[in-house]
Amino acid sequence: MATSPSFGFTQEQVACVCKVLQQGGDLERLGRFLWSLPACDRLHKNESVLQAKAAVAFHRGDFRELYRILESHQFSTQNHAGLQQLWLRAHYAEAERLRGRPLGAVGKYRVRRKFPLPRTIWDGEETSYCFKEKSRSVLRDWYIHNPYPSPREKHQLADVTGLTSTQVSNWFKNRRQRDRAAEAKDRDSEDLSVNKPLQLCSSDEEDEEQLYPPRSPAPRTSINSAPRVLYRSNRNLRPTRSLNPDPNSTQTLYRH
Repeated sequence: MATSPSFGFTQEQVACVCKVLQQGGDLERLGRFLWSLPACDRLHKNESVLQAKAAVAFHRGDFRELYRILESHQFSTQNHAGLQQLWLRAHYAEAERLRGRPLGAVGKYRVRRKFPLPRTIWDGEETSYCFKEKSRSVLRDWYIHNPYPSPREKHQLADVTGLTSTQVSNWFKNRRQRDRAAEAKDRDSEDLSVNKPLQLCSSDEEDEEQLYPPRSPAPRTSINSAPRVLYRSNRNLRPTRSLNPDPNSTQTLYRH
């Protein structure tokens, strides 16, 4: 691209400036530089310029503009990883703003399911937590044979999967923790099933009634029989003395 008389930079030079400012984290200065670019369609469609615009949009919280940039241009494969992070982080930030609290692992997973990566920054291969499925398959196969790879083996796995040694190490650590948690849960379930008290079903209740028949209620004494009982219990008592009681009184003294 020839130098513009009013600008003084070639397209290659503009791309270089964008990369340097973006890598240096000077996004405010990068934004001012992008604003100063002339209205040249070819210049503004340069991939380095588009990447810089996406980074500035994310920095300023202009997520709508960020999504528009990422969805309107087919980016090179080597730039997918960084742009995917911008896409995900922007959607995470919007979800946290709506909910008023940070997202956990489950919340982030739901956001990824709701807002899948556009094909402009994704090669179509299934990913899980930003790991390609073929990379996870390699790690799973290794885990079956050796859940504790050595540092040298982690470096080898990193080369094979395209991940960093830290990512490989974290994957194995998280997988071991999940397996231990699952084993502990299974043990707790077994303990509960062993210690759970037996409950009688309807047939058991019938058997219990046959073994322990209900007691018959205690006989109730009728009112008419009460004086007779009192008389029999006091038949050996005889009156000793009449005190000419009040006719309205029924009391009498007795002695043995």
